[in-house]
Amino acid sequence: MMATQKKQCRCLPLLRKQRGAAVVEFAILLIPLLILGFGTVEYGRAIYEYNTLVKSVRSAARMLSQHSPGDAAYATHREEARCLSVFGNSACAQGSKALATGLTKSNIKICDRISWSDCAGTAQSNFEDVATGSGNINVVVVRVSGYRFTLLGLPFMGNANGLDFGPIEAVMRQNG
Repeated sequence: MMATQKKQCRCLPLLRKQRGAAVVEFAILLIPLLILGFGTVEYGRAIYEYNTLVKSVRSAARMLSQHSPGDAAYATHREEARCLSVFGNSACAQGSKALATGLTKSNIKICDRISWSDCAGTAQSNFEDVATGSGNINVVVVRVSGYRFTLLGLPFMGNANGLDFGPIEAVMRQNG
């Protein structure tokens, strides 16, 4: 019984020397853990915003695919498609909030067989009578270009202002 008491007494000085070691180890690991956590949050936000832009452009292209560029009301439909891409509805209501931070109607480019100047490096042949395996079709392109994703400016993220998303576009078959 005496031997066990002596053993306990010999361990106490070792435990006293270890006091505070866990705090120091946690402090050393805290910075990399915070960087990893903030990076994960920013990466998730970027994917979410990119996905939002893809869906909004697809909706606008789907809407325009139902109308012919030769229609008298087509200019109105183009404006409604821009509003749909930016605000999520076809009526650009005063005070509406954009789907993505910093997205404006000037970021939305619409190209079809009548008007293709917004799509640099293209010609009318890219939109009218496009040959496919099942005949020729007309297409419409709705594109988001020049959009910059803004970072939150969280600690340890550096001085980066944001990320430039490349052109995001949807191409659909158009009536007429």
